[in-house]
Amino acid sequence: MEPFGIEFDAPSADEIVLTYRQAEDVEPVTLRYERPLPACMRREEPELSWDGGRERDNPLNPPEKPKAHWGVRLYVGFSLLLIVCCLGVGIWYVTQYGWTVPGASPGGRPGVWDDMPYWDDGEYYYWDEEEPEDADVSLPTYPTGGDVRLDLHSAGDLPELTIQEIYERVTPSVVTVLGQEEMYASVGTGVIFSEDGYILTNCHVIAGYSSCTVWVTGAYGVVQRYEARVVGYDRDMDLAVLKIEAQGLPAAEFGVSDDLQVGDPVYAIGNPLGVELRNTLTDGIVSAINRDVEVDGVTMTLIQTSAALNSGNSGGPLINQYGQVIGINTIKMMSRYDTIEGLGFAIPTSLAIRWVNDLIQFGQLQPQPVLGVTVNRVPETMPDGTVGLYLEEVAEGLSGDRAGLCAGDYLVAFNGEPVVSYEQLLSLRRRLYVGDEVPVRVWRDGEYLDCVMIMMEES
Repeated sequence: MEPFGIEFDAPSADEIVLTYRQAEDVEPVTLRYERPLPACMRREEPELSWDGGRERDNPLNPPEKPKAHWGVRLYVGFSLLLIVCCLGVGIWYVTQYGWTVPGASPGGRPGVWDDMPYWDDGEYYYWDEEEPEDADVSLPTYPTGGDVRLDLHSAGDLPELTIQEIYERVTPSVVTVLGQEEMYASVGTGVIFSEDGYILTNCHVIAGYSSCTVWVTGAYGVVQRYEARVVGYDRDMDLAVLKIEAQGLPAAEFGVSDDLQVGDPVYAIGNPLGVELRNTLTDGIVSAINRDVEVDGVTMTLIQTSAALNSGNSGGPLINQYGQVIGINTIKMMSRYDTIEGLGFAIPTSLAIRWVNDLIQFGQLQPQPVLGVTVNRVPETMPDGTVGLYLEEVAEGLSGDRAGLCAGDYLVAFNGEPVVSYEQLLSLRRRLYVGDEVPVRVWRDGEYLDCVMIMMEES
């Protein structure tokens, strides 16, 4: 095939003319240059083995390791570290303040407790678990020596009240006691016993705090807040008397705890687990009376009750069926290894009356007088029908010995009253102070002898 033709024209001897003519029916030719792709753009398929699978890895020619992506790893590591830090801060905050935001009340509702931090002050074995390291009472003080005294009233012929009547009668006298010290706070209960603002509570409710606020709930549920000062307290007896500047407050009536019997119905009003459940009523019975319980090395004589008591009930009233306060709730028995229910304890009013009046007058408890005798608890009857208590032992140098009493005597009268039981003798002694002169009568060898005992301080 001739791609083209050339014709020669020679018009003259001096020139040659070449003429180009495209051949007819000639197909165009396309020239293309190909080269292999760069290695970075090639994807090589592994060769198939004879059995149809992928080519086995060659240990002499290991595959190339992928390049490390340090940027991604650094980002992931930093993110995990940030998450761990945030989680740690969150756990610390919950342990310190509970599930509340700063400045909010328990449960996250503003306005209930705006001016105080909150936590669930639970109790272990006896006392609140969260307490400041410095457990001294450092509240502002109120002058002692006031004319107010705690009085007990016998139930006598008072009618029994329904539970609703008891709650309506006593709850206006029940207050919320809030102690605060930097990052620590306490929630307790108190009882108004004078219309001018004297309040009885537990010492451990205010121990370790430099300020105290008392909430008084009015007839229409309106809460009034008062700054409280301490009149006096005693750590061993776990009692404290507070004073707020108020008048016309509803004072509770206090009854005689010595009149209680096992099985009597009792009721408790307090603030279990914080301020949101304040003025909660629970009921139960008197499980035991004059129960000796050792608390932090101190033996306390208490009323045992099955009424439900929880952290926050401390300092609140234990009430009889007549609407009288006959005890101050103080401890609840608990265990780390077992479930314990219905084991609450209260300070009997028949014991507390002396201590409370000492705190009002002196700011601290006065020394307890002792008789210096050991008596048999079982009363015996003399030949003429008089009842007396047998003196098993007379301590040398104490009140009984100095009065001339001897072992083997029968004590038949004390401070002008006949002695018919050991509990009555203890009740008579509680009214006495060191230095009091007390007339006593004993039966000895068939005749009565009258002596005078001078009350001496308990060593």
